[in-house]
Amino acid sequence: MAAAINGLTWDHPRGFDALDAASKLPEALPLGLTWSRQPLEGFESHPIAELCAKYDLVVLDHPHVGEAVEAGCVWALDDLFSPGELRDWASQSVGASYASYTWQGQQWALPLDAATQVAAARRDLIEGTLPATWADVVRLSEQGGVSLCVAGPHAMLGFCSMMAAWGKPPMVDGSAGRFVDDATALEVLDVMASLYGRTSRKTLGLNPIGTLEYMAREHDVRYCPLIYGYVNYAAPRGERAPITFLDVPVTGPGGRYGSTLGGTGIALSRRSRPSPALLDHLRFLMGRQAQAQFIPSHAGQPSHRDAWTDADVNATSGDFYRNTLATIEEAYVRPRYAGYIAFQTAASEAIRAAFEQGTPHRQLLDELNAEFLRTVDD
Repeated sequence: MAAAINGLTWDHPRGFDALDAASKLPEALPLGLTWSRQPLEGFESHPIAELCAKYDLVVLDHPHVGEAVEAGCVWALDDLFSPGELRDWASQSVGASYASYTWQGQQWALPLDAATQVAAARRDLIEGTLPATWADVVRLSEQGGVSLCVAGPHAMLGFCSMMAAWGKPPMVDGSAGRFVDDATALEVLDVMASLYGRTSRKTLGLNPIGTLEYMAREHDVRYCPLIYGYVNYAAPRGERAPITFLDVPVTGPGGRYGSTLGGTGIALSRRSRPSPALLDHLRFLMGRQAQAQFIPSHAGQPSHRDAWTDADVNATSGDFYRNTLATIEEAYVRPRYAGYIAFQTAASEAIRAAFEQGTPHRQLLDELNAEFLRTVDD
């Protein structure tokens, strides 16, 4: 009998339930596949090589790809699947969900799950139309109830999204000698600082899951312009009110839906022995039936475009997918070089500290550009 296979994913129904249920399907039982969980923050605090040394399958975020490749701890999927299969998965995935795991000309993970920053609203708490532009967001914030999600890496991710909305997304390498366009960044930081100052202290320390949980149960946060979408909060449940998910604001008519791609991919560590049965299991997870039926019915958030446009999938999710498809199609893909995660962490801490201390935005920007170039060159 084949040796048991272990996998690591993140500790949320969206990250665990579908994978666990799929491992219990009759055709998967011979694999002996079991899934362990750790908090999302655990992927930031543990080097990816450490995780790959312990697990055969690792669910990861695309910015970890460069680190994983440098460490030599994951299989190149080009060596395991046919070019036709990879082309099909690339064409079927929303936005850059598939391409985000392509690095140095090879594919290192499959987009099991797709997400990006979207807008979230308690529609029952907002009179009239919802904000469509960033100017609308600022005006609504003057009346209260607007929250900026800035905990953990999300201060930096929100900054990246707004830079994209303003038409100048951040650089992905050091060739330009800077991280962002300075003039645009100063405008973005002005708006961010204004919204930060009006965000409830109750939510400043909450990650997207905590923020959405708070929004669904309380009544003092009614709108968040940039937060990673979780379909799990789109329908009412118990004491939780439904949250309406929408495309992010734009700067003006025809403007870009500025957002930073998230989601997760499934990678095979080099400790694994990719048997035909294991590869078939991954094919099942990436197939249309699993993506448009099995995964949505088990609290998951698929990457297949057919699922995002499926009438039944949208009917059971408050049109979560249809309402945010334009945003994920235009989402900015973060850098994936080996030192990027450290930069993302440091930049988020610097942004929060600057907003708290009233640091001049020019000084903060100089710090971000210098730190980016340092980590790119390391």
